Amino acid sequence: MSISIKGITKRFGSFTALDDVSIEVPPGELLALLGPSGSGKTTLLRIISGLEVADSGSIFYQDEEVTKAAVRERNVGFVFQHYALFRHMTVFDNIAFGLKVRGRPKGEIRDRVHQLLRLIQLEGMEKSLPQQLSGGQRQRVALARALAAEPKVLLLDEPFGALDAKVRKELRRWLRRLHDEMHVTSVFVTHDQEEAMEVADRIVVMNHGRIEQDGPPDEVYDKPATPFVLQFLGDVNLFHGRLGHGPGGSEAGAGEVSYVRPHELQILPEAAAGALPVTLSQALTVGPNTRLEFKRTDDGSYVDVELPRSEFHELRGRFPLEPGRTVWLLPRRVTRFAPEDTALDPAAMI
Repeated sequence: MSISIKGITKRFGSFTALDDVSIEVPPGELLALLGPSGSGKTTLLRIISGLEVADSGSIFYQDEEVTKAAVRERNVGFVFQHYALFRHMTVFDNIAFGLKVRGRPKGEIRDRVHQLLRLIQLEGMEKSLPQQLSGGQRQRVALARALAAEPKVLLLDEPFGALDAKVRKELRRWLRRLHDEMHVTSVFVTHDQEEAMEVADRIVVMNHGRIEQDGPPDEVYDKPATPFVLQFLGDVNLFHGRLGHGPGGSEAGAGEVSYVRPHELQILPEAAAGALPVTLSQALTVGPNTRLEFKRTDDGSYVDVELPRSEFHELRGRFPLEPGRTVWLLPRRVTRFAPEDTALDPAAMI
């Protein structure tokens, strides 16, 4: 079941939540709507489901227009951030709820629920109440309930937002495997860049109700279309001017902004063409990676460098790398945008 979103605009008073948004979701695709709070992603999801009505534009499921159709008529599976399970119902009854409302035969309901319990790996827990489950188990039950009536499309609104980091990581990998098995056309909303990159077939990056970029995860990360996308998809150092041109690594090209991610900077013990002189302020090792903060010798601003812990220890074995030490940073890769494209949005740093 494909989804066609055509020219959707939605305003709340004077605030424009969505501004002429169009997206095509092919059958069986898992699409992520990614962006900061207020970007319009949840509003768009609610319009796709029928929970919200657009001011203009249209929504199609395959060739059927559903713009004005009620939620029940659309046969949509919806998974919310906070589970929305019925506390007084068992796991079995929660999953079976939609099927019972539709008047399905008891035998069919029983078979479908047990099939889904196997799918979400909660066999034997059908008599448990929601409060007896972990957060991750509750979200799996919520997903099974959404899938029970075999929806045309599956919509997920920050589905793992209420879970801790370890459980989130486990569940998003499980969701990716589940999707590969079921191939239900799915759209999920997230503000977590890593989550979108790991789970989705395609990412739509949104900002202020408009689409900044639409493409596969690798393309969006490696070839950002705007400064906003570049900054939103991970940490980045900003250099005003053309980095790496001029004597001693100084910059030229007024008005231009160069962007370099922390892992794309090489640390050198001596000056080199295109390298920038800096002084080490501090080094912090977290797990397998080490993050180093350097202070520029020219303007006093700070630059972050990230490298594997083993590489950091290797560098320290070759030359002193302690706070106060002057070294040179050479970018392996620089991303630049024309001056008219470099207006930065503080929301990109959220």
